[in-house]
Amino acid sequence: MNSLIGIICSHQWEDPQRFYVNSAYVHAVAAAGGTPVLIPHQEESQLENILEQISGLLVPGGVDLDPIYFDQELHPKSGIIDPWRDQSDLVLIRGALARSIPILAICRGCQVLNVACGGSLIQDIESQIRQPIKHRQEAPRWYPTHEIAIAADSLLARIYGAATIRVNSFHHQALDQIAPGFRVTARTSDGVVEAIESIDNRFVLGVQWHPELMAGHDPGVSKLFAHFVAAAKNGR
Repeated sequence: MNSLIGIICSHQWEDPQRFYVNSAYVHAVAAAGGTPVLIPHQEESQLENILEQISGLLVPGGVDLDPIYFDQELHPKSGIIDPWRDQSDLVLIRGALARSIPILAICRGCQVLNVACGGSLIQDIESQIRQPIKHRQEAPRWYPTHEIAIAADSLLARIYGAATIRVNSFHHQALDQIAPGFRVTARTSDGVVEAIESIDNRFVLGVQWHPELMAGHDPGVSKLFAHFVAAAKNGR
């Protein structure tokens, strides 16, 4: 039986009746042998019930996280905020961690994972980082536009089998203070954090790029999702 992988839905704030997930996440999980289960925003008790059924949690990209969750005011260059998505992410991430459910958190998901566990964010890279490289690419979404350096003794290094890889990039915020229980396992040349993972050997991994969009162009993507789905199957 395939592992049930919960994928958190975004809320279309212009139309309160609509939730959505980009299909690339669904396809990547299914290709790795998992069964995608979409999770829209609902009452916390219902989210907790869902956590009892799933074997893995995928936290997708999306809009900016409300900085109230890391004790800051909105930066002038902050973007759209979705309070429904914020609430769902935080409840599901913390619930998954409490149940030792494997987590793969992508882009915004990586940022919320860090905040959910006590970390903070840089709200705007261009105005808060000295001499940043371009983190919001203007290229095909699957195309890698910058390099990251991967820590040698990390889960990410074991998955990709490389010290450096090139990735795509679609973010203007980044991790700042790293949450207790996590370590940085990849960075760009300007110092921006590109990956964090749990220090206790569980599969709890956050990546700042969008591997699901690189499927079919980067062989590392299939290995990443395969490791995630395998961890979910073994965990449950």
